[in-house]
Amino acid sequence: MAATEQVQSVGRRKASVSRVTMKQGAGTVRVNGRSFDEYFTIPRHRSLVSAPLEVTEAASLYDITVRVRGGGVTGQAEATRLGIARALLAMDEDRRRTLRAHGMLTRDPRVVERKKPGRPKARKRFQFSKR
Repeated sequence: MAATEQVQSVGRRKASVSRVTMKQGAGTVRVNGRSFDEYFTIPRHRSLVSAPLEVTEAASLYDITVRVRGGGVTGQAEATRLGIARALLAMDEDRRRTLRAHGMLTRDPRVVERKKPGRPKARKRFQFSKR
C-alpha cells in the first residue's frame, strides 16, 4: 500500500447515504466539513461511527472525510459506520473476519414502509364502526 493511497466507499441506511474517503494520516474525522464531535453530538451516535475503528484498532492510522446526506441523524450515523467499515476493508482485507464478527459489514435493509390508500398509515386502519 502506497503512502498516498486513498480509498472511497459508500454506506447506506434508511434514507441516508454516506460517502467516506480514507487515507493514511493522524486519525482525524471530518463529517460534512465539521469535526466528528461537532456533527454527531449524541454519544451513542459517536460510538456507532467510531466502532469499526476501535474494533480494528485503526483509530489513529487514517484521516477520514465523510459526506453524508438524507435521513435523520441516527440513519446518517449508521450509514457512516458501514462506509467506514467498508473503507477499512478496502485498505486491508485481513480485517474482514473482525468486522464481520461484529456485524459491521452487513447493510441493514429495513426502510419505512409506504402508506397504503384507504388507510391512515402503512398498516393502521381507521376505527371500525358497526353502526
